[in-house]
Amino acid sequence: MTLRVLPLAVSLSLALPPAARAARAQGPAPLPEAALGVEVRSYAHGVPHIRAPHLRGAAYALAWVQLEDHGPSVAVGLLRARGEMGRWFGRDSMGGDFLARHARAVAEARYATLEPDTRAVYEGFAEGVNRYVALHPGEFPAGFAPRFTGYDVAARDVNVAAPTDARRLLARLHPLGVRRAPRGAADADPAEGEPAPGHDRIEEGSNAWAFAPSRTTSGRAILVRNPHLAWTAGYYEAHVTVPGVLDFYGDFRVGGPFGVIGGFNRDLGWSTTNNAPDLDEVYALDVDSARADHYLLDGASLPLERAPVTVEYRNGPGLSTETREFWRTPLGPVIHRDGGKVYVLRAAAEGEWRAGEQFLHMVRARSLDEWKAAMRTRARINSNFTYADRAGNVFYVWNASIPALPHASGGDTAAVPARTTADVWTRYVPFDSLPQLLNPPGGYVRNENDAPYHTNLHRVLDRSRYPANFPEPSLRLRSQLSLALVDTRRKLSLEDAVALKHSYRMLLAERVKPALLAAVRASSPDAATARAAEVLAAWDDTAAPASRGAVLFEIWWRRYTEGQNADSMFAEPWDVARPASTPRGLKDPARAAAALAWAAAETARRHGDVAVAWGDVHRVRIGKVDAPVGGCGGALGCFRVLNFRTDPDGKRSVIGGDGWVLWVEFGRDVPRAYSVLAYGESSRPDSPLHGDQAEMFARGEAKRVAFTAADVDAQTVRRYVPGAQP
Repeated sequence: MTLRVLPLAVSLSLALPPAARAARAQGPAPLPEAALGVEVRSYAHGVPHIRAPHLRGAAYALAWVQLEDHGPSVAVGLLRARGEMGRWFGRDSMGGDFLARHARAVAEARYATLEPDTRAVYEGFAEGVNRYVALHPGEFPAGFAPRFTGYDVAARDVNVAAPTDARRLLARLHPLGVRRAPRGAADADPAEGEPAPGHDRIEEGSNAWAFAPSRTTSGRAILVRNPHLAWTAGYYEAHVTVPGVLDFYGDFRVGGPFGVIGGFNRDLGWSTTNNAPDLDEVYALDVDSARADHYLLDGASLPLERAPVTVEYRNGPGLSTETREFWRTPLGPVIHRDGGKVYVLRAAAEGEWRAGEQFLHMVRARSLDEWKAAMRTRARINSNFTYADRAGNVFYVWNASIPALPHASGGDTAAVPARTTADVWTRYVPFDSLPQLLNPPGGYVRNENDAPYHTNLHRVLDRSRYPANFPEPSLRLRSQLSLALVDTRRKLSLEDAVALKHSYRMLLAERVKPALLAAVRASSPDAATARAAEVLAAWDDTAAPASRGAVLFEIWWRRYTEGQNADSMFAEPWDVARPASTPRGLKDPARAAAALAWAAAETARRHGDVAVAWGDVHRVRIGKVDAPVGGCGGALGCFRVLNFRTDPDGKRSVIGGDGWVLWVEFGRDVPRAYSVLAYGESSRPDSPLHGDQAEMFARGEAKRVAFTAADVDAQTVRRYVPGAQP
């Protein structure tokens, strides 16, 4: 069967081994040692505050609360990391198991080199999952009895190069083509493809702001974290405290203790935003014509390493096995052999196993120097990081374990010939040489997934200072709106930052609506088109719930750019010399006027009126909530990014975009913060926490974060020892 949402609800009718049957007959074992002294206090909207005497207990509790709120999907993630999806779900689910077995082997081989605190976290998390499975057998298939270990949890954090990272080159070398596979073996996702009809493509990105004390009314630094992904992405809000060791509030991605974490402690915090550095190179090595499975490098004939991998898969009531053969070199995996060449993928951080350890150092850092020392581990291989702290620093770094190339990059379409090791990259560009800004003029840093050079308009970074394999300058409309919101002299309170983040402005309308109205006036429009133009003229250029004109405008823009590269349809394209005021205008006024005539009729057909309010069409529909919502796609120039699907009734409901937002102001002693997790702490449809923050999000509001022990105690609605039997 093919794995779908919460597949463990499907019974596989497996027989328990005798020892497991006996253990289940006797009931669960006593509370494990890891749980002793651990307490969970749940407060507003189910946010768990975990108090533990040690890191192992904290991780045990984190696993438990994730399973409470998200159920079997947590265990599925560990099965995936262990390379046992086929064993439990059948042959259709085993594709990622082969690469996962390699990641699991790396985790096992390197585990002893991890610091004891890191191992304690991994082992505690595994114990929490095991305890939950033992106490809730009804949520799992009959016979489900894997005993997870720290190795399985650590395997999720191992980075493994997949041959299809070079899929465009492989498609050229091998015309039958290749499917996409993820970098990390432990988290295989379905192949990327076109969105379903009526569905927007999910804009996998983020926004981040940091304001220096000079820009705030309190004189304290403010940080804003705002990832926007699918509303199934599994952000999980929690507060974890180990006295004298750890006190961190933020997001923990469902399935493990160390996802791409963002948040804050008493002294500092950070946000991540996706970037896309060029981390891989494909090298073409000459084969040795005299010896099978050998290649030539530095004048020597060297053997390819054969690495067969065997996995089990469920075959009706029994198990079958399949073996696949992989070949490797010290430079990386072999991805293709043909035409007298061996093609090898040399990927940054291949086999890197310390990502979790790096994040543990980051969440425990007390200063910018300590935080940078953790970043220099280089185990988190990409993402922009936006940082603020109690000392008043704001900092940005375009983070990447990017190769220092001794040659021009082959990109993803060409292989680089390599006859000696001097032809091959062997080191990273140093961390301190990456694009970064510390406390720049203007008092802010920001990023919305574009290139790093315009992080701050008062100190633009010089592209010529960086190697050729660094990104070229870019600044999309979402980034430009961000700059328009923050590149001012206005001083902000934390509450001002909350309101500013929820801006409904649609920058595309500000850039092209005047030209559109001029084009329509010049086209001798019919009455329906003239009325549509009047609606747009009166519209406030926002995607606020009450705005009338935004629906018409979006339908018009889709029609105007249909079949074209949207960036080519402006009169003035983006210009690096005018980065925050271009693109603008319309390249084809006649096409624009005709598109509005069509859009007026189409909007009326779909929604009954060209002046329909944005929120009458665009909704948050989750759990019991069905509420109007403001925000739009980044291509329309919204900073409050939302992606939608068309429902059977013609309304459009949110499927992705802004979901988790965190605002924090670093006080002299205690940070002050707000947050909202739009889809709620639980993915269980019958949970009261499923979508219980959705209306708050739809209104552009946030909840107050309880950080101090006194605040947590005052707001606690439930307290318990995770895994204690009633």
